[in-house]
Amino acid sequence: MTKIDDLLTSLQRNPKNVRFSDLCNICDHYFGEPRQKKSSHCVYKTPWQGDPRINIQNDKGKAKAYQVKQVLLAIEKLEVNHGTKK
Repeated sequence: MTKIDDLLTSLQRNPKNVRFSDLCNICDHYFGEPRQKKSSHCVYKTPWQGDPRINIQNDKGKAKAYQVKQVLLAIEKLEVNHGTKK
């Protein structure tokens, strides 16, 4: 397994204790570079209509659990829509 696969498995097992930098690495891999990165937030663009962004926030070095869950749902949607794993 690759580092991204290991990180993704870790996120799925425990979304409450995730380092912000790990979540950024996952989002960079699946969604590309963020549109915004200068503040405590990183905003990533997604390829679908409706709510086409992922917004994650640095909370003292950790990612917020509800945002981790949003990222996991977005990755699942991405894989279903494109039929492949990146």
